Amino acid sequence: QVQLVESGGGLVQNGGSLRLSCAASGIIFSTTDMSWYRQAPGKQREFVASITGGGTTDYAEAIKGRFTIFRDNKKSTVDLQMNTLKPEDTAVYYCKAYYFLKNYWGQGTQVTVSS
Repeated sequence: QVQLVESGGGLVQNGGSLRLSCAASGIIFSTTDMSWYRQAPGKQREFVASITGGGTTDYAEAIKGRFTIFRDNKKSTVDLQMNTLKPEDTAVYYCKAYYFLKNYWGQGTQVTVSS
């Protein structure tokens, strides 16, 4: 079955950096569009970044220029490098795979940015 496992979250100070990673299994990773979303307390889940199987990327305006999404098709991983973090980036970050017309989600990883 499809499984997505996120890692790399934690507590960081304002202006700091973190790198999240999502390991995928049960899918043909190299052709699967992958995304990162986040959900802050009391808010709806929102799009952060995506990367297609061909490597085309897209970013939410709020994080453009600060976050970068990468994929490693050999390792079946998709990473999110987050720089210049702000307190408003505090959220649970989720990895998503769009595979055969279905969305699959990981369990999420908490990112907390202290001011």
